[in-house]
Amino acid sequence: MESVIEKVILALFLPGLLVVLITRITYNHFVGLILSIALISALVYAGYSSPPIVFVADALSLTVGFWFATRMIQRVKKSNEE
Repeated sequence: MESVIEKVILALFLPGLLVVLITRITYNHFVGLILSIALISALVYAGYSSPPIVFVADALSLTVGFWFATRMIQRVKKSNEE
C-alpha cells in the first residue's frame, strides 16, 4: 500500500510529464492538457487518488506541464518560421 507522501510525489511529477508527452505526440498543447485531465479524472473516479492533497498536487503539476508544453510549442513554431 502506497503512503500519502508517495502519492503526492507522484502527483507532482507525472501529470505534468504526461501533458508534455502527449503534446509532443499531437503537437497541440490543448489536446495534451485535455487528454491528461481525462486520464486523471478516470483514475480519480476509480479511486486511485483519495487524499485531497493529491488533487492539489495533480492540478499544480498539470498547470506547470501545460505552461512548459506551451513554451515548447512556441519554440517549435518560432524555429519553423526562421
